Amino acid sequence: MRVLASLRRVRDRIDREYAQPLDVEALARGVHMSAGHLSRRFREAYGESPYAYLMTRRIERAMTLLRRGDLSVTDVCFAVGCGSLGTFSTRFRELVGMSPSRYRSEQAGATAGMPACVAKQVTRPIRNREALGAHRT
Repeated sequence: MRVLASLRRVRDRIDREYAQPLDVEALARGVHMSAGHLSRRFREAYGESPYAYLMTRRIERAMTLLRRGDLSVTDVCFAVGCGSLGTFSTRFRELVGMSPSRYRSEQAGATAGMPACVAKQVTRPIRNREALGAHRT
């Protein structure tokens, strides 16, 4: 039970501090675990590594900023805590299925007037493996 509480603290920290420079080693130190142990236990509990979870949070926030349309892709990349435009664009394409610039141009204003809780659910990125599972059912 103590490990689960520690994993929740890590997940909550990622949710709060996604735009900060976070790495698995720092997250693990915060809950007195090794990076390897944290990664294994986090994957068992949440189905993905702490790094993948962090990048998903960053991409979700980036999607919101890109829909607003007032920031460049580069500005959005750095605003969500990514240090590399290339890594950001690659991960964005993997999760969303299109480049950040295309998403920005196609989705600008798409959630205008929609309650934030609904917009978050409707625009949640679907990982490739989730999409494959949805097509099988």
